[in-house]
Order: sequence, then C-alpha cells, then structure tokens
Amino acid sequence: MELTGAEIVVKCLQAEGVEYVFGYPGGAVLFIYDELFKQDKVKHVLVRHEQGATHAADGYSRSSDRVGVALVTSGPGVTNAVTGIATAYMDSIPMVIITGQVPTHAIGLDAFQECDTVGITRPCVKHNFLVKDVKDLAITIKKAFYLARTGRPGPVLVDIPKDVTSARCPFHYPETVSMRSYNPVVKGHLGQIKKAVQLLAEAKRPMIYTGGGVILSDASKQLTRLVKLLGFPCTNTLMGLGGYPATDPQFLGMLGMHGTYEANMAMQNCDVLLAVGARFDDRVIGNPADFAQVQRKIIHIDIDPSSISKRVKVDVPIVGNVSDVIEEVMRQLEAAGYKPDQKALSAWWSQIGLWKSKDCLKYDKKSKIIKPQFVLERLYEITKGDAFITSDVGQHQMWAAQYFPFKRPRQWINSGGLGTMGFGLPAAMGAAVGMPDETVVCVTGDGSVQMNSQELATCVQNRIPVKVLIVNNGYLGMVRQWQELFWDNRYSHVDMGSFPDFVKVAEAYGATGIRLTEKGTLVDDMKAALATPGPVMVDVRVTREENTYPMISPGMPARDMVG
Repeated sequence: MELTGAEIVVKCLQAEGVEYVFGYPGGAVLFIYDELFKQDKVKHVLVRHEQGATHAADGYSRSSDRVGVALVTSGPGVTNAVTGIATAYMDSIPMVIITGQVPTHAIGLDAFQECDTVGITRPCVKHNFLVKDVKDLAITIKKAFYLARTGRPGPVLVDIPKDVTSARCPFHYPETVSMRSYNPVVKGHLGQIKKAVQLLAEAKRPMIYTGGGVILSDASKQLTRLVKLLGFPCTNTLMGLGGYPATDPQFLGMLGMHGTYEANMAMQNCDVLLAVGARFDDRVIGNPADFAQVQRKIIHIDIDPSSISKRVKVDVPIVGNVSDVIEEVMRQLEAAGYKPDQKALSAWWSQIGLWKSKDCLKYDKKSKIIKPQFVLERLYEITKGDAFITSDVGQHQMWAAQYFPFKRPRQWINSGGLGTMGFGLPAAMGAAVGMPDETVVCVTGDGSVQMNSQELATCVQNRIPVKVLIVNNGYLGMVRQWQELFWDNRYSHVDMGSFPDFVKVAEAYGATGIRLTEKGTLVDDMKAALATPGPVMVDVRVTREENTYPMISPGMPARDMVG
C-alpha cells in the first residue's frame, strides 16, 4: 500500500519506538502534523518556541538514554531551533530533528519562509539530509536514527520539502542500515590496551580523568569497578559528573576552571594520566603549553579519533567505545595479577590529602543572608541527592556542580560545550517527560530563566511537574564576576534590577510561584515547594555579589588557582 510522505514520517517514528516529539507547527509541516493527529502512539508536546523544542528533546535524551526528537517548520522555525541543535552537537547528544522545507520546485527562489537549512546547520550537526524524493524518506530517517545513536552520538537533521510529505510511494522501513563511509570503531586495539595496562601498573602518581563519554556510553559501572581495582584517584569534568559517584572517597571532585584544588593539582602533577571519554578542553586544562610543562604519560580512550591528540599530545591513543575498552583493560589487569604499588600510592594519596586540606569549597556559612552555596547544599539534603538537576549557564551552574554531589549518571543535565543560557527550563521539561517518576529541578539564574520562561506554559498545559529554582542575585552573575576581577569593577550592563516578579510570572502561566528570602526557614520552605504538585517557580533571593570560587583565571595554569 502506498503512503504519503507524512504518513511515512510517522510510521518511521513509530518503528523507532519514539514516544514523544517536541515541536511547533507551521505551513511546511502541516501534512506531518495532520498524521500525528490521526494516531496516538507518538505523543506530541507543543512547546512555545522552537528553541524550547530542541532543548526539551535534548533533556529528554540526556535523562532517558533515548534519541530525542524535535519537529519544526521551515525558515524561522529552523533558525529558532539552531541554538538547541548546536547545544546538542557540542555535548554529543543523540537527537533527530525533522524540519519542514518549502516545496522542491521553490527551493532557491527565496520562497516564503525559506532558508538554506542544510547550509545553516551543517557546522552544528553530526549529519544532515535534504530529502527530495519521497522514495528516499524511510531509509533517510533510518540512517538519521542510526547516525544519531552510534559512534560519537550527536544531532542529525532531516529536512523535508512540503511536496515530499504529500507525495506517495510504497512504504518499507528497513530493520538495519549500512553506510560504507561510516563505520565507527567499537573495540579498542589490543596492542594499545596492553601498553596502557603496562603504564597503569608502573604508575607512582596516577590520575583518572573522565568526561561526558562515560555517561554517553553507559560506562559508569565499568568505570567504578576500574577505579576500585586500581585504587587511583578519579575526577570528572563538568559533563562527566555522575559518571563516578561523587560521595566516594576516591573522587576528588570536579576539575577545571571552577573545579576543586585537589583535582586540578592531581591532574597537573600526576605521572600517568588515564583520560576516559574527555577532550582536554580549555576550561579543563587552560593553556596546553602550561599543562605540558609537567612530564607525564597520557592514555586517552575515546570513540572519536578526531578528539585524540587534538589539544594535548597523548602517548597511548585507544579508539573505541568507552565501556568496551574499560572492560578489556580490566580483563588484562586481572589476567596479569595486578597489584598496586601501595607505598607509592600511599605517598600520592598523602599529597592529595594536603591539597584537599585547603578546603577550597568553604564559604561563610554564618551569613544571615542566604548564600547560593547554602541553597544547593540544602537542595541536596532535601532530595537526598536523588533528584535530576538541570541548569542554565553561569554561577548557579558552577555552584550546582560543586555543592550537589551527583551519585549516578544522567542526573546532571547542563549545557557544557556551548554554554547556552535558556537551556535549563526546557531541558528540565524534557527530562521530566523522559523520567516521569523522578524529581526534576531546574537550577537557574534570574537572567537565564527569562530566556525561555515561556516554556512554563508548556509545563502547565502538559502537567509536567518541574521545579524551577531561581538563584536570584539580580545580576548576570558570572559576567559581573569577571568584570569585578578583570575589568576593575566596571559593571557594564549586568545589573538585572528590572527583573520581573517571578511569583506573578509563574501565576500568570498557571503555575505556582514562591519567593524565599529567610535563611532560617529556607529548608522547610524548599521542602514545601518541592512537595507542591505541578510546575513550581521558586525565587530564592541570595547575596548579590557572591563569587564562584575556586577559580583558574583565563589562560593561567591550574597551579595558580585563586579563592
């Protein structure tokens, strides 16, 4: 039986087991929306802005380990979605974005709501397709899901002209797909793994540095077993938090610009560094020339060969899926009867203890005004560390990373690579849809939350019970901190003094709004807010000019941390 292109799109989504699509209708996708209306297997969540659709699909994917799907129309629908697509691309999040396009005969003629979707999105997708023949539609969608979830994951875009969605052809959805030019390596090279095992066995000052690749490859259990087997210290990047339990004594905390002193010093001074699913980005090691001043052997495990030796030259590159490679490393260690050098390790842990004694995350707990660090510590206690936390970007993001010890993977959802303000609320919305039995809290700032606050209406309409915790200092806090430290206190356009009454904003959308100003009742008030049914926006007034410490100044080596 022949189907229309729109019917084929919906049948493909059903075949892929897609439960939710986040989208916004428009002229170029009306045939698809009509087919969505006729069925009930694939549910549609109507967002209020296309950026919200892509962030929600992103949050859904990160929390649930499934491919997120967004559907937007041509022209401004696409351009509005680009920020969310780029956010997912930078953090390697598996998503499929279906976009409408003007009819094929009108492409290139500046038709109404036309834009070059393939050209615009090419730099920020893993791959994109323009489907000009309905006969190619099913296999293209199959390829899109395959590309999105395999190898190094990422967003894949399928651009479909309107006339393709109305054209007809026989429908067949392939069970598998093969692409001659795309064959990601899964198993690591045994010879390289043997070299790595030898280095690990000889290490005197070892360090394990892990990133988002551990989360994406579901390798948290394998990583934990490896760290325990070796007895080495472990650190996570911002994207890798939760990949190793933060409450474990072998965990040194997050590293990087606002990481712990002990994690950064151990990273800087180790003699053997095992990097797992991380990319040595600028916020982690700063200037590569400074990092290279200390001689060390580096083992780097990553599924993407282009990420290896990209910023830092490594000694033992291992291309492969993180979970598979770690399993093989452990097999070889156990087969060799690995025994740690207890004397050397003990001395190394003693040095780490001295760095840890600086208590770099201390703050004034006696302050009568609510400190933002205090808010995040209490949130952890109230939720017993089990909540899924999304964040926007800025000081509140770093405080959440520092003071909420994540126990398991996928609990922590933030825009790490692109640093997208406005990500937190729609991502929380997607996470709550993907994980309906979990408490989902969006930790945000008074600046970030205003970028996509309209999605509160989506939460109300769809009964998505997200809790939005605004750490409100009345500033664009991180920018203000940099202006204080590096621009002689010239606070240029960072005062958010005219921010709205967030309680009234919440109530206008039909949600619950709560304002918290008293430190003495903060815990009980936050408990009550989290227990309130439905979406809740909590405005917590905190100290205005609190800085996020410790901090490595831009371009400076880790040894020069301040705070």
